Order: sequence, then structure tokens, then C-alpha cells
Amino acid sequence: MTDAASKSGAVSARTQKLQARLKSRYARETRFKWFGRGAIAVALAFLVILLTSIVMQGYTAFYTHSLTLPVYMDPARIDRAYPQGTNFEQLVAEQQLVRMGVTDDENGSKASAMRALLSSELKFIAAERIRAQPALIGQTVPVTTPLSDDAEMYLKGKITLDTPEDLRRVSDQQMQWLDSLKSQGVIRAHFNSALFTKGDSTQPELAGLLGAVIGSALMLSVTALIAIPVGVFAAVWLEEYAPRNRLTAIIEVNINNLAAVPSIVYGLLGLALFINFLHLPRASPLVGGLVLALMALPTIIIATRSALKAVPPSIRDAALAMGASRTQTVFGHVLPLAMPGVMTGSIIAMAHALGETAPLLLIGMISFVPGISAAIDAPAGALPSLIYIWENASERAFHERTAAAILVLLAFMIVMNAAAILLRRRFERRW
Repeated sequence: MTDAASKSGAVSARTQKLQARLKSRYARETRFKWFGRGAIAVALAFLVILLTSIVMQGYTAFYTHSLTLPVYMDPARIDRAYPQGTNFEQLVAEQQLVRMGVTDDENGSKASAMRALLSSELKFIAAERIRAQPALIGQTVPVTTPLSDDAEMYLKGKITLDTPEDLRRVSDQQMQWLDSLKSQGVIRAHFNSALFTKGDSTQPELAGLLGAVIGSALMLSVTALIAIPVGVFAAVWLEEYAPRNRLTAIIEVNINNLAAVPSIVYGLLGLALFINFLHLPRASPLVGGLVLALMALPTIIIATRSALKAVPPSIRDAALAMGASRTQTVFGHVLPLAMPGVMTGSIIAMAHALGETAPLLLIGMISFVPGISAAIDAPAGALPSLIYIWENASERAFHERTAAAILVLLAFMIVMNAAAILLRRRFERRW
């Protein structure tokens, strides 16, 4: 009885210890799960804060205001042979003051204040109408023009009466004029299509993203045409053909190290090699694409090698056993099965290259490029460099456009990552 009781007590004590250890393990696992959930929650919170701040700053750039006024095309002030030389801004400002019953002073300061509310685009709009229809001279015609950036900032609530008049670029009188014009219905808010149909400009109300979008597209085309084939073939050789010796070990280590090199180093390499040595055109999509291709190569090689390693060895053994050559095995069986990972890695590398700024600044893409350039060897802008330029501009209206450009860039990157996921699933279903 005593021995049985002692054995039963020992078993009970051992069971209690095991249960206590099991309970401790479960508790650690629960804590780890909550730590993981907390980390994800913190990351999502910062992401929401970031996106919210960008959206709140940039959503106003997606709409704008235009002003429609009747303009008397004064024959005494308009040159039929050269209408572009007419000061239409002064003409419209003076006529609007008369309609509002405002008498200008000797220095014309009120006309200057009214002219400051009008965009410089007015002279090109009016001159183009006169050039197309010279018979309009001597008539009163409605002309629709954008407002200046300062007037836009007031109408969007970015400039208010709470700020002292000497600290803002819109006077109290100009605010009254804008309120009066808005109440008359001649100022209309609408979608800012110019943001997507025009290139960069020194005037914020006229600046658009199209030139930078085309420049980024050309640059990524060069990057993809060079980096993807070279990276995939390099990875295939290293994984399937290269002998396992000291040389290949050194190559693999250097590829892994290159993937961690700061992007500005690739910019310095591109400046020294492509511009100073090869004398390729500065600030062109060609040079930008070459620099980004160098930067994307290590990522594509590493992703492709990982995809090739994931293919079961039995696929290779079966193909070789059926009499296929080494090349037929690799390109007919192994590479197609690895294609989902290859495409995913390549598209992610392209998306990463799309958002790079430092290399582009070093090869001259920080300069102002007006208009829209579609040539691969001509100076062009890019979305990351345009964001940098606009953010450093002194005009406040450029800052909202900076946030809008960031949203457009994020949209492109989301689309590219979504394309990578869709392509991966499509290839997985196919094979």
C-alpha cells in the first residue's frame, strides 16, 4: 500500500510538472501570437496615418477652378498679325474692374491685383481664339481661363482670413473679389484633367504629370528589356550550369551584396560610366533605364534562383531519364515551372525601380523639363524626381501636387504588385 501510494504520488507530481510546462508553452505561444498581431496593428496604423496625411494634403489637387468672363476684344489693343503679343491679362483685369464698379488708381495697382488672380494661360487661350477666328476682334466673347495658384489656394481653403494680410499672398480685397465672382457663378469647380494631360510647368496651376509618367514608362521599358533577360539567364547559369567552386561562390556573395548596396551608389556608377565615359545623353530615359537595370539585376537574379531551387529535383531526374538534354530539361521543364516566381520577382524589382529617386537625381533628372518628351534619348522627367522638384518649390500650390503625384506613384506600384500576384496565380494554375 505504501509503495503504491508513493508511486501514485510520484506520477501525480510528474503529471503536474508536465501540465505546468505545457501550460507555460501554451502561454508563450499565446503571447507570441498577440505580439505578432500587435506588430501588424502598429504597422497598419502607421500605414493608415501615412496614407491619410498624403490624401488629406493632395486630394485638392484633383479638382480646380476656372473663371468664365465676357471679354471685349478691343481692336485698338489687339494686333491681328500677332495676337500673342497682346496683354490679355491686363485687358481682362481692366474690363472686370469696370464691371465691378471699381476705379483704379494712377499706378494701376488694382488692375495688377485683379490680374494676379488670373492664370498666365489666359493670354494663350485668348490669342489662340483670335488666331483661329480673327473675326472675333471687336466683339465681346466669353473666355474661360484657369485661376492663378494663389487664387486656387484661397478657394480651396488653404489661405484664410485668419492669417494676417501681410503674411499671405492674397489680400483682403482680392478675397472679396473672388467671393463676389464665386457668388455670381462665373467661378466653377471641376475635375483637374490638366494634372494628367500636361507636362511640368513653372506655374503650379498649369503643371501636370503626363511628361513624368511617359518618362517613367520609357525608363522602365529600358530597365525591363535589359534587366529581366540578363538577370534570368544569369540565374539559370548559376543555378543549373555553373560548377560549384570558389569562383561561383565569390560571384554569389557579390550578387547578394549588390542587392544591399544603397541606390545612390548606382547613381554614381551611372554618372561615371554612362555619362562621363560613354557620353550618353544626360537626364534621358535611356541612361535612367540603364542605371535602374543595374540596380534591379541582383534582385531578379536572387528571385529567379530561389524559384529554380523550388522546382523538385525529380522533375530534372525524370526529364534526363527520358533522354532530354541538359538544356531541354532546364528550358522545357524547370524554367516554366519556376516562371511564377521569376515573374513575381521581376515585377517587384520593376516596382522598386519605379520608386527610386537618388540614382535619377545624380544623372540629371532633377532639372526642369517643360512639355512632354517621348524620345528615349531626350531629356525627360520621372515621377520620383518630379515629386522631389515639386516638394522643394517655393509656391504652396506645388505641395498639394506633390501629394497628388505620390498618390499616382503609389497607384502604379499597387497595380504592378497586383499584376505580379495575378501572373503568379495564372502560371500556377497553368502548370
